[in-house]
Amino acid sequence: MDEGANRNAFRERGEGTDMQLTLPPRLSPQGFDAAVKALQGVVGAGWVMTTDQDRDAYADIYAPGPETLWGASGAVAPSTVEEIQAVVRIANEHKLPLWTVARGKNLGYGTAAPRMPGSMVLDLGRMDKIIELDPELGYCVIEPGVGFIDLYERIQREKLPLMMSVPGNGWGSVLGNALDHGIGYTPYGVHAKNICGMEVVLGTGDLIRTGLGAMEKNHAWHMFPFNYGPSWDQMFSQSNLGIVTKAGMWLMPEPDSSLELNLDIPEAEDIGWVVDTLTPLKLSGIIDQSIFIPSWLGKMVILGQRKDFWDKPGAIPDWRVAELLKEHKLGYWKVQIRVYGDEAVNKAKAEVIKATFKKHIATPMEEVWWRRGDPTNVMDTTLGVPSAVPLQMGDWVGGKSAHLGFSPVVPATSRHVLDQMKRSRKIISDHDVDFYASFTIGGRFANNVNMLMYDRDNPGQVEAIKKLFNALIADAAANGYAEYRTHIGWMDTIADTFDFNDHSMRRMTEKVKDALDPNGILSPGKQGIWPTAYADQRGKALA
Repeated sequence: MDEGANRNAFRERGEGTDMQLTLPPRLSPQGFDAAVKALQGVVGAGWVMTTDQDRDAYADIYAPGPETLWGASGAVAPSTVEEIQAVVRIANEHKLPLWTVARGKNLGYGTAAPRMPGSMVLDLGRMDKIIELDPELGYCVIEPGVGFIDLYERIQREKLPLMMSVPGNGWGSVLGNALDHGIGYTPYGVHAKNICGMEVVLGTGDLIRTGLGAMEKNHAWHMFPFNYGPSWDQMFSQSNLGIVTKAGMWLMPEPDSSLELNLDIPEAEDIGWVVDTLTPLKLSGIIDQSIFIPSWLGKMVILGQRKDFWDKPGAIPDWRVAELLKEHKLGYWKVQIRVYGDEAVNKAKAEVIKATFKKHIATPMEEVWWRRGDPTNVMDTTLGVPSAVPLQMGDWVGGKSAHLGFSPVVPATSRHVLDQMKRSRKIISDHDVDFYASFTIGGRFANNVNMLMYDRDNPGQVEAIKKLFNALIADAAANGYAEYRTHIGWMDTIADTFDFNDHSMRRMTEKVKDALDPNGILSPGKQGIWPTAYADQRGKALA
């Protein structure tokens, strides 16, 4: 791809709506022009993107309200660590806040749009090198622009005995997803735990390496997950304390075989006994994957649009849900369990799992074997195959379809799962939105992701979804549950729910922020962390 075509690829989005310039606080038009000129001198004029069309390309296409609410002033796309350092120094000189994205595919949570309007998007998509790929010890060293499909294709092309862990939508950044606490559905499904050893540019432009990488030429940098002294890797996840320029990521050795056990679970309330059955198996090591339990709507969004199954206003009523389950031979929940490794061991594990489930349901589990060398289904995330098929849910409601993700974490027991599900289900129904939930058991916890889908061209639906989101957050916090990530428009709201000892964790983090980034230029407001320089922006530009 030539340079001009590559620049166009960064700009293309196809929405056809141009966004006018929004400047960040305390930066004049003349100051902005001077900063842009300086940035062009570092990365080249073509990689500083400040037209209305460019700004539109970095807007949140799923925003619950006008995209201009979180409009960027433009974007800059460096290609090397040295360019990032130079960009950071220029940003400090001109007081130009930067909003860092890896590939900006964080759908339902803000995509590439900045939390503070007027910030310049620091797009790391050009930094797409797979620096190291070690099949013997099962790790890679990658830059933030490396996507799941890029890494998967490299592994397949070189026929390496490695298996990735991928999220539902596989078109984003491997490193960006892990840094934002994304999840997958293999034994390596808690992606943040797979990070081992980072290189980071701080808000001053200084370059550091975490873990054993703090020693020059250390051989075990990406193998040992701790440091000599305090360990800082997770400080840079969901963080505005630095810019991660590369990191080690652990990869799963490809198993000799794998067996998938599938079972439809008939009733919504059955999720209680399902979780109580699965969690002990997970904790004992019988099941080592992150176990994905989607509800019925996860299947329907692939089969068609909402109007194909229910063409009336308001949430799909329970009686129609029951009809659809019968018509399409679906359970309310789908349990998808996969075991990996030696075939004899997999068979033994499967017998334990099947016997445990027979105590609750007579329906036999469907068994699907995979052995090394067999083809993989393009939708099989449990075998580490990246896919964009789940993006079809974006067209569920028709019009300018959009969604928000409401994602609390609950202890993996029936008491907590049923408590959270029943309350959120009622609140979602009361706001006339379809209930589309899933649980992923990652250990002693379950991520409860609720996809809230709406038409952005329908003002009534937009207002309803915002009221619904606020109601869900308030209810969850009142009952002791918190989101593990959220849309940029609610980052301050979620941060406010972490209120122990007068928000002592936030106060500590903001002290560290001011120390490492004294001008507050790196992603101000991310996860509700505001530097002193922009403290007056807290609570502004909320949804």
